Amino acid sequence: MFASLEKIMGSSAEKLGNNKVLIAIRDGFLVSTPLIIVASIFLVIANFPIPGYVDFLAQFFGQGWPSKMDAVIDSTFSVLGLLGAFGIGYAYARQLENDPVAGGAVALVCFLILTPKVHSDFVNAANGKAFNGFALAHLGSAGMFLAMITAIISVKIFVTVKNKGWVIKMPDGVPPAVTQSFAALIPSAFAMFFFFVVYLVFSATEYQYAHNFIYKILQAPLMGFGQSLIFEPIYQFLSTLFWFFGINGPAVTNTVFNPIHLALTAENLEAFKQGATLPNIFTGPFGDFFGNFGGGGSTLSLVFLMVFFGKSERMKKLGRLAIVPGIFGINEMIIFGLPVVLNPLIVIPFILTPLVNTILATIATLVGLIPYTTGAALPWTTPFFFSGWLATGSIVAGLFQIVLIIIGMGIYYPFFRVIDKQYLHEEHQAANSLSDELDELSLDDLSFDDL
Repeated sequence: MFASLEKIMGSSAEKLGNNKVLIAIRDGFLVSTPLIIVASIFLVIANFPIPGYVDFLAQFFGQGWPSKMDAVIDSTFSVLGLLGAFGIGYAYARQLENDPVAGGAVALVCFLILTPKVHSDFVNAANGKAFNGFALAHLGSAGMFLAMITAIISVKIFVTVKNKGWVIKMPDGVPPAVTQSFAALIPSAFAMFFFFVVYLVFSATEYQYAHNFIYKILQAPLMGFGQSLIFEPIYQFLSTLFWFFGINGPAVTNTVFNPIHLALTAENLEAFKQGATLPNIFTGPFGDFFGNFGGGGSTLSLVFLMVFFGKSERMKKLGRLAIVPGIFGINEMIIFGLPVVLNPLIVIPFILTPLVNTILATIATLVGLIPYTTGAALPWTTPFFFSGWLATGSIVAGLFQIVLIIIGMGIYYPFFRVIDKQYLHEEHQAANSLSDELDELSLDDLSFDDL
């Protein structure tokens, strides 16, 4: 059975892992990840979850000092679509073995061609003219899915035209930068003209802009799925299942789920900044900090059992080696050292524990025991307790993480005991075998004459 599943899962993972479009989307969003983390640090500083914190610092920095942090926060979170367009365009052009910078640039421009520039709902009372320019609302989370689609199509057009040789060729001796610039001229023109036509087509419809069409037809339904109670459990189940077969689960599933997670997280952040009700439970931080502790399969619970309750030397030593990396969310030592991969003795708790964590955390959020995550994108290596506290602004969420780890220990315990006894038995057998060999060794026949 495991051989058949391994073949199916391995084949699926290979197809997803080799799909250039999905790789580009995954890698393209990684371009903005360090920027999001830095901006999240500013967000946490401005809203640190300690009573009286803002008033205390106001003595030194003046009243309203948290609003000054928006210069960094808005310059990152409010342009996620813009960053996504360039990042995905860059990554996709690189996948197609073409000029990545030109790919990112043409994707960015094509995205802006489709973006609304006149806003009739906002009129200057003094002169009666509508606001003219780009609005952050279209460049942020609401434009992310359009940015993805635009980047892929525009780069595909750009590369196809360029590969056909429809380029301006410069004579020998011209600097490479100039040659590359002119080589990108005609392919860029094809891509930009295509999206100009798309812009004209949408302007003649009831949607007016591609943003409105994509949001209503594609993004809203996908985010609706992300808001359903089955979204996060499905994500956790698939990610863990891939890990069981030795495949990096999130690396596969994030190609599909990460754009939805990111959009839901950005919505929560926007609501949090405005002081409105947070709309989404299943954000990126929720999955990172309440589904798994210590990596895929929430193996930190298992590591604690190995350290404090293990009887075999193999369990105790492996647990001691794995506990520090596990606290920071790194568990390859357990995945491949215990091992977890294709180990039928551990598959049930390995898959079940993240699901139980997710379901219990969802219930706790719905009943108000822990708050919704604010949208702050903390590093995934943030240790438990601190991650729950900072992601929600509530110390109760950090304590709840500890409860989940203890529950996970209870789920893992009976299976851990079976494996530990097996390893202990193997160690005793090895020790007895060595003892028998020593007992059979005789020095009676040893003679100095033989030397």
